[in-house]
Amino acid sequence: MSDIVAFNSVAEEAAPKAQAQRVLAGPRGAKPRRALSGRNIMIYGTLVVVALYYLLPLYVMVMTSLKGMPEIRLGNIFAPPVEITFEPWVKAWASACTGLNCDGLSRGFWNSVRITVPSTLVSIAIASVNGYALANWRFKGAELFFTILIVGAFIPYQVMIYPIVIVLREMGIYGTLTGLIIVHTIFGMPILTLLFRNYFAGLPEELFKAARVDGAGFWTIYFKIMLPMSLPIFVVAMILQVTGIWNDFLFGVVFTRPEYYPMTVQLNNIVNSVQGVKEYNVNMAATILTGAVPLFVYFVSGRLFVRGIAAGAVKG
Repeated sequence: MSDIVAFNSVAEEAAPKAQAQRVLAGPRGAKPRRALSGRNIMIYGTLVVVALYYLLPLYVMVMTSLKGMPEIRLGNIFAPPVEITFEPWVKAWASACTGLNCDGLSRGFWNSVRITVPSTLVSIAIASVNGYALANWRFKGAELFFTILIVGAFIPYQVMIYPIVIVLREMGIYGTLTGLIIVHTIFGMPILTLLFRNYFAGLPEELFKAARVDGAGFWTIYFKIMLPMSLPIFVVAMILQVTGIWNDFLFGVVFTRPEYYPMTVQLNNIVNSVQGVKEYNVNMAATILTGAVPLFVYFVSGRLFVRGIAAGAVKG
């Protein structure tokens, strides 16, 4: 009798363990396949049509850039090239005329790099500190400062062009890369401050309070707590700034001289040139080269971009 009781007690103890092991092991057997419903057909069909709609111009650009002018004159823009040539790409980069200069997009590319890198780094650094201060440090006048930033984010920058020209001229930096970098930095800070402020406001407030109790100051909390947790929103800010600054045309043509023109201004000069034969293959190659950098940045960090937008743009 005692053996039976002992056996039953052992079995009762083993049963929960066996059940737990089955739960951890997960379901067994083949994974069930979802039926292709009408809803799924509608969703995926719409996505395919939209994707093709947006990819078709890119396809035409690539195919045209790989053709020679005799083949382009045949008129079939959708046909792949019979004979692939990279001469239009070489000419667009190194020898296409952009006004009086015939050195292609290479000079404009390095000008754009010299403009984009410091403008992006400085504006993100200042905006992240602004957002951190507005979210965690209730200083006097914080709400007024935040309101001014919000208003500044939605003022059309076209109405500010002439006053900025006067200011830069009085400072002696009109027509220089330094002046253009300052303009991009200032105009990028309002919206970036809003993004950083919303992101930092969504972080657990207990972390900030615990750091304050431990005696951490403004910069210690910023560098040791906030920055390590803020990679997604920094990626969002980087993509927004790189895309906006690299693709800018108006500021580049207004605030700089021809030797400092960014890539977009030189692209416009190539495409709208009225001298000689219209070389559509060179124009397409130049357009793809100009847009390659922001596309590369987005595709490399696109997943973090979505995470940062979801975490920082709808909180606060």
